[in-house]
Amino acid sequence: MSYSPPSQVIARQLEYLEGKHILLAGKLEDTFAGELCNSAASVSIFTTNLAFANQMSKYSLITTQFSDCYHKRSNVDVVILYWPKVKAEAAFLLTMLMAALGKGTEIIVVGENLSGVRSISKMFAPYGKVTKFDTARRCSFYWGQCTKEPIPFKIDDWFKSYVMLLGKQRLTIRSLPGVFSYGELDVGSQLLLDTLPALKGNVLDFGCGAGVIGCAIKLLYPNIKITMVDISSLAVASATETLRFNNLNGDVFASDVYSAIKTKFNHIISNPPFHTGLKVHYTTTETFLKQTPSYLFKNGALTIVANSFLHYIFFIKGAFNHCDIPAKNNKFTIYHAIKKA
Repeated sequence: MSYSPPSQVIARQLEYLEGKHILLAGKLEDTFAGELCNSAASVSIFTTNLAFANQMSKYSLITTQFSDCYHKRSNVDVVILYWPKVKAEAAFLLTMLMAALGKGTEIIVVGENLSGVRSISKMFAPYGKVTKFDTARRCSFYWGQCTKEPIPFKIDDWFKSYVMLLGKQRLTIRSLPGVFSYGELDVGSQLLLDTLPALKGNVLDFGCGAGVIGCAIKLLYPNIKITMVDISSLAVASATETLRFNNLNGDVFASDVYSAIKTKFNHIISNPPFHTGLKVHYTTTETFLKQTPSYLFKNGALTIVANSFLHYIFFIKGAFNHCDIPAKNNKFTIYHAIKKA
């Protein structure tokens, strides 16, 4: 079976991991955890990605926890942290895991060299020392141990805020590390908000991130019913917090594309994801676009923003038989389509 480069590097150290109680966390992309079950005393997973959690739930020997905050449920000797794409998310996960697992816990950190994994040496200093033991597949493998008492972890300390203006109204966005729109409003979302059609009824914000679009819509159209979904538990926590902080009402939950959605909408709006880690990847958005008509009422509409180099217009035309472009700039394009009889 083909594993990701970080997993291939870990596989070179299987002898050391034999008989250990292992927790995997971070940027998990393959089923290497199943391989570890052959030699480890136990294997558990903490993930913030619903699709990965669903994939690994099929392994009866692996305990998988999908959440925005890790809760220790079993003995853990070693935590293997797959370095995430955002340094702030790595710090968030490291602080969370060390606080839960405590002094004496061993840690293995592995990641692609271009992702900034070397930052772990400085980042781990408050807990102990890490040493690079292996380099292969353009990845680095670090080992260390928590020798100092970790500080308590409080998720509220990790929310970052910024204010955006919607006419004369103000909206405060609250986001956790690793969530889209963390710390600032992206240009694509701003273009989408500037060109929103008139909205009514039930509206879905797909891939909501920190809740920028969904919360802005609720502020501008108080009478609509807003639903926000994302595959990330950190995004769900962020969008929920953005609603609460601004005294707005809405539904927020995790969904792998439409897996958890049981209703239809008058409008589906999105700034959909198109990349994972360091590589371009937009299969999820293609699936989303193809399935969207099934989740719209008659005359319901889809409005998305996307980087102009992504040819989503072909998928939208395939699903709706037409596609309009209400606005575009030198980087982003707005696509709009209506479900007809």
